[in-house]
Amino acid sequence: MTLNTRVCELFDIDMPVVQTGMGWVAGARLASATSEAGGLGVLAAATMTLGELMAQVAEVRSRTSKPFGVNLRADAADLDDRIAFLIEQQVKVVSFAGVPSKKGMKRLKDAGILTMPKVGARRHAEKMLSWGADVIIAQGGEGGGHTGSVPTTCLLPAVVDAVGAQIPVLGAGGFSDGRGLVAALAFGADGIAMGTRFLLTQESTVPDSVKQVYLKTPSVGTVRTTAIDGHPQRVIRTGFIDRLEKAGFFGRLVAALRHALALKSVTKTSLPALLQEGAAMRSAQGLTWPQVMMAANAPMYTKATMVDGQVEAGILPTGTVVGRIGELPSVAELLAQIVSEAEETLGRLGGT
Repeated sequence: MTLNTRVCELFDIDMPVVQTGMGWVAGARLASATSEAGGLGVLAAATMTLGELMAQVAEVRSRTSKPFGVNLRADAADLDDRIAFLIEQQVKVVSFAGVPSKKGMKRLKDAGILTMPKVGARRHAEKMLSWGADVIIAQGGEGGGHTGSVPTTCLLPAVVDAVGAQIPVLGAGGFSDGRGLVAALAFGADGIAMGTRFLLTQESTVPDSVKQVYLKTPSVGTVRTTAIDGHPQRVIRTGFIDRLEKAGFFGRLVAALRHALALKSVTKTSLPALLQEGAAMRSAQGLTWPQVMMAANAPMYTKATMVDGQVEAGILPTGTVVGRIGELPSVAELLAQIVSEAEETLGRLGGT
């Protein structure tokens, strides 16, 4: 067993650790710090305009010469333009928020860009393999944000069994340290992807007051709820979440409409463009128009906390691993600690 896995060779990174594309969190500062320290940083472009994405890619390149990735929304109305830009820039890796676009994946692959979709079931991994995915992230129900229900300890070996012989698999959901990395390797994975652990670092731009809420939250202080946008999402349980769950469908729909208009303002999107994007989401995901409006909730609720610091006006996406995190290291310190602990664990298991 070694820390130099297939994913290290494929991504040209020093350690098999990926920082996931967390909306409003994974900007140039965090992504570049992760890549510079030897992991793979990923920009969260799903909550950026195309212009912001262009500026953020340039900023990452000004901070590090190491490879990095970009996370896209496959239902974005300007997806073709975003893909064209990433191809032009020859970004190393593209991951996806939600179900990826088969056409988009092929276009990226044909241009030599690696694709890395996230799955929550074995059958989804098999489908992504058939679409040409280069790496699979298998995220268990312990993961933060939108997540499935199968525990990582069950999902990860199942996905490895299904596709691990052909392409690398990364484990996600419940990982925060070197012992977790070794556990993922023992399951047959080629590394780990982490969100919450990177959110709680010095380079994360999340307001300090919000980070303190995370640090005080036990693992049992999270909840997997559909009240935010109709899809299961793991967040910290707050009074706001309790009220949202009690609001009922009509109350959530009113909030969804309000947040759809707020999203229009934040992203400087015209009403026709907003409707076009909604129609694309409706077609790609088979959603009703009420569900499309609710889908605007998650990014705006997340922005309220991750950017504006309004804990009681938004959501705090998190994995259950939050209860094991008690400090805010730099990204470089975190990755060095993970490698050191992983090597120590491997040595102990090997009897040396």
